[in-house]
Amino acid sequence: MRRAAVRAFRTARLVPRNSISLRTRSGTFQSSSYALGVRNSSGRSDPTTKTTPASAKIAATHKASSSMYIRRFSVAVVSGLVGYGAWYTYKYQAGDFNAQSIAQAQQSRGLTTSPTLYAPQPTGVPDVERKAVIVGADNLYTGAITGDGPISKDTDESGRKVLEMLTPDQATQKLRRNEESYLVGRGKGVVRYDVVQIPSNDPIEDDHVEKIIELPQALATATAAKNASSDWMFWGVFDGHSGWTTSAKLRQVLVSFVARELNSTYKAALADPSVDTPSSDAIEAAIKTGFNRLDHEIVHESVEKVLKSNSKLVAAELLAPALSGSCALLSFYDSNTKLLRVACTGDSRAVLGRRGDSGKWVATPLSVDQTGSNPDEEARMRKQHPGEPNVIRNGRVLGGLEPSRAFGDATYKWSREVSERLKQSFFGRTPSQLLRTPPYVTAEPIVTTTKIQPEKGDFVVMATDGLWEMLTNEEVVGLVGQWIEKQSGESNSSSWAKMFSQQKGLPVEQGGKKSEGKDGQKTPIRQQQWGVKGGEMERFVVEDKNVATHLVRNALGGKDKDMVCALLTLPAPYSRRYRDDLTVEVIFFGNSDKSGDVVLNKEASASAAEPKAKL
Repeated sequence: MRRAAVRAFRTARLVPRNSISLRTRSGTFQSSSYALGVRNSSGRSDPTTKTTPASAKIAATHKASSSMYIRRFSVAVVSGLVGYGAWYTYKYQAGDFNAQSIAQAQQSRGLTTSPTLYAPQPTGVPDVERKAVIVGADNLYTGAITGDGPISKDTDESGRKVLEMLTPDQATQKLRRNEESYLVGRGKGVVRYDVVQIPSNDPIEDDHVEKIIELPQALATATAAKNASSDWMFWGVFDGHSGWTTSAKLRQVLVSFVARELNSTYKAALADPSVDTPSSDAIEAAIKTGFNRLDHEIVHESVEKVLKSNSKLVAAELLAPALSGSCALLSFYDSNTKLLRVACTGDSRAVLGRRGDSGKWVATPLSVDQTGSNPDEEARMRKQHPGEPNVIRNGRVLGGLEPSRAFGDATYKWSREVSERLKQSFFGRTPSQLLRTPPYVTAEPIVTTTKIQPEKGDFVVMATDGLWEMLTNEEVVGLVGQWIEKQSGESNSSSWAKMFSQQKGLPVEQGGKKSEGKDGQKTPIRQQQWGVKGGEMERFVVEDKNVATHLVRNALGGKDKDMVCALLTLPAPYSRRYRDDLTVEVIFFGNSDKSGDVVLNKEASASAAEPKAKL
């Protein structure tokens, strides 16, 4: 038998709390939490509340280096109490596992010297050092363990797990597993788009769609007479909550609903010989109509069909997208007018990157986060529901739902009678006791219109809020700019990137100072939760050919490989305490070739699948 010592033992003390309500975007559940030692002045420290902690204090026996704030996550999350976890696992495997040993193991948190883990090891075989993660309902520790045995164990009924941490190469594989990139050879102002998804929930509740539609024949004939032709290009990201079914429904049909309304609007406008294109107001109204009609089908027409069928099988199929919910962010680009319309329902976000006079990029938000914490949304809700003080409570609709606009979420839209009838006859949820004058939530989007300048290399980043709670608008646009510069230095074939030169740091203009959260945009709370500080050169790295993957890597830690590996190792549901589902899409505008094709960009894609864009 060979002695395998637990190395790199580092202990972190987390700030304990009594039973609290863990807040998700769709509601609450009771649990005790340590929240990585982060506590704000109100006493709420759970990261899923999406509020900004007022202070963060982590006491650790391990002394950090000069990059203390960057390593803070490593001290509190990535480096603590592996001795406890290893001993814990060994005792379980040895058959000596009981309540007393749990208590003794918990008392070992204050130790500064590591216990010894004994494991059989063949003579003459060198020790193998690996990193392990000990995951509990309330805390998370990792560190280095020697030995070549499997590191994967459910350790007790409380749900604690011991897992082997992903290596940097394995983390990269996971980051790139779902990445896609397409080169657009339409010659009409769009060069390329990249997309990636990283799940936190199991299954992932996010979804996305991309579609390029040639003008319908009737419109093509009408516009040809006016010497115009056009592509309609759509990109959408959908942030589901309380399940994945609503976001999947949006992926399947939202573009069709919107395109149908746009078709009617364009036909009506082009019937007038003096009109070249519908008015901006008419197009925005068409997009809103498409959103509202789809939500009406999901929430109300489904009820009519279920009651008529009197079948639980039909109810299970039709009511699932109504009972869960989803935010929606849809961009519509008309290549003839070069106008980009961004329709936002919920708190996903689109940001434009455009080269400024200084040579740096300028970040311009194209949407506003629609939550109960947005002053404009709160004022709208209170005006629509006078005499109801709890219509927005703690920044949430009726104290429960964070987005103030969403598809589905029918319990905030049905009358109490409908909810109770469906629950009694089929299934459903009990409506809130605060429900008085529904609907409280709408799917109608706020639409913005922006003139794109393809000749200047504009780009747009669309992402679910999982990205924006990790990075600021300026950091995201600067990271894309940094990635573009790296590509221009490595490739002579990317004509859309040739104009950019190497710069030190993120090549982005810093926006004016704003009162935190007062403009309705949520702030990157995860940076404060993890204690992330340091300059851009110390934090960020360029390692990926897919720019969406590049953004996610840097959101999860960038150069801090331990942080990236730990966050990607976490299994559901524990991962949701530290990061959300991530869906990121980046669209590059410019002068592309005119092959007419949309082809897979293999160097930035996980597989050689057929392109999702349909012509």
